[in-house]
Amino acid sequence: VEEMGKEIVRAQSDDPVEWEILIDSKNVCDVLEDNTGTNKIIGISLNIDDTDELHIHKKAFKGMRNLRFLNIYTKKGHLKKEVRWLLHEGFNYLPPKLRLLRWDGYPMRRMPSSFCPQNLVKLQMWDSKLEKLWEGIHSLTGLKEMDLLGSRNLKEIPDLSMATNLETLNLAFCSSLVELPSFIQHLKKLNNLEMSYCENLEILPTGVNLKSLKWLLLEGCSRLKSFPDISSNISVLKRGQPLTPLMDMLSPSLRSLYLSDIPTLVELPSSFQNLSKLEMLRIIRCINLETLPNGINFESLDHLDLSGCTRLRTFPDISTNISSLFLDETGIEEVPWWIESFSNLRSITMWKCKSLKHVSFNISKLKRLEDANFSDCWALTEVSLNESPSEDDEEYIPRLNINFTNCFNLNQEALIQTQTLLGELVLPGEEVPSYFTHQISGTSSFLNIPLLPSFLSEPLFRFRVCAILMSGSYDYGDEYVVNLHVKCRFKGRSGYIFESFGEPHRFWANQKASHLCIFDCRFSLAELNYNDIEVHIGHKAHDADYTSGLKRWGVRLFNDYSAENRLGNPNTLPHVCETDEDNMVNETEQGGECGDCLVETERCRKRMRTT
Repeated sequence: VEEMGKEIVRAQSDDPVEWEILIDSKNVCDVLEDNTGTNKIIGISLNIDDTDELHIHKKAFKGMRNLRFLNIYTKKGHLKKEVRWLLHEGFNYLPPKLRLLRWDGYPMRRMPSSFCPQNLVKLQMWDSKLEKLWEGIHSLTGLKEMDLLGSRNLKEIPDLSMATNLETLNLAFCSSLVELPSFIQHLKKLNNLEMSYCENLEILPTGVNLKSLKWLLLEGCSRLKSFPDISSNISVLKRGQPLTPLMDMLSPSLRSLYLSDIPTLVELPSSFQNLSKLEMLRIIRCINLETLPNGINFESLDHLDLSGCTRLRTFPDISTNISSLFLDETGIEEVPWWIESFSNLRSITMWKCKSLKHVSFNISKLKRLEDANFSDCWALTEVSLNESPSEDDEEYIPRLNINFTNCFNLNQEALIQTQTLLGELVLPGEEVPSYFTHQISGTSSFLNIPLLPSFLSEPLFRFRVCAILMSGSYDYGDEYVVNLHVKCRFKGRSGYIFESFGEPHRFWANQKASHLCIFDCRFSLAELNYNDIEVHIGHKAHDADYTSGLKRWGVRLFNDYSAENRLGNPNTLPHVCETDEDNMVNETEQGGECGDCLVETERCRKRMRTT
């Protein structure tokens, strides 16, 4: 779209001086350096991400009196490098008709003294060197947004008392600011006030009630000693230290509360229960928080994050309507039986909960649950997972992805065998359990399994897969994502071949460990006389920089057992049939020499298409 816009602009004339809008970087730089701008120009847009040095003539904008849009910007959020600005000290003019003024990295301490900002609708100066914008009071009734993010030298905010339509004021990371002036009381339409990490901020005006103010972000304002009565309608609040008397002044209309890094917080006051409209609650890295209030149920609470509250030992019971629950690095010891009442829960994360010992089997009753992460819970010894639908419920497809990476004290065999239906399951290990009766090692990517006559009467071909994903090399952190793909080739006696592709199964893994990646597959059986099947497996990392491989893999057929040897009975497991690159072993479930469990290596078949 951007290139199309450039072509439209170029079609106006071959001479950039004749263009109304300048968006080509070279043309913009030439006009600003050579002072060739004219009154025809109404807009300039320049991406400075790839610019090391920018020359701007002291009278560069004098000839562009009709300029309405000046956009000198970075796409990277913050300037990743210093641009060398060659801006003459005599630079003292910006056009008065400007409506949008964005100049990221603005290099001067003040705006031009002659600048009249009365037509501004949006002013954005990220990472500027500004210490002050302008003198006096200006009529700024059209101004809706002022964004000075990262202007660390800014010591004073201009008088905005006449900016009566201002909706957003962003002063985040303006670390030299000490005070927010009292003019804020005139900003009756202010909706969003962002002052996070204003590290020297000490004073906010008192006795102000901005009824329109919904978002107040004060995270990292470590010198702010008192919480002002600035609005009774705040719906989103981010705050760090200090807490008192914050909790007693919170509005019942609050919808989002974010508290972080408050070591003095041991418990939440009783007034906390008045926040009946709360939708998101994040209390993170409050290392001395021990308890949450009991006997409350926030009906609107959807997102709860208590990560890093290391002394919190009991499972939170403040809402049964939560869909996202983050309890990483807490001191919680068990997931209780009443987890079944969290009927809306879609994800639960308890990474590195070192005291966690037990997860109730009732977690598998949550039909909306899709992700459960218990990785690095080293003390975890007891987990019971048992899907409520029977194994004969052909309509039910489990969606739960559950991760037990580095949970070495679990009884893996029991966990796998007692789980009737699986979405995805990750366990630590380097060997395929004997439960998987058809196994293969090395680089072979398929198994050949003769079908028993009883299979032909089944509507679905169902089996469970276990793949050993080896540790590998990845340059961008410990975590990576791998998709495992399964394809089935059904072969009939007449030579007819029918292929069916399964959905990819996605796994989060850690490059420092090896994993058992276990999942269930189901394929529809057409009414044809098949006599054997090839099961193919392939894997692909989301990032090309990741290198790893499958050491070994295997399957267990859901119908590959007698009435006495049903899935999940560990006492009647059949013998394992396996192969490697050099040998092929054929044995029956009784240990004989028939081919019911034939496993064929890749070298035995030259015609093969891998996934």
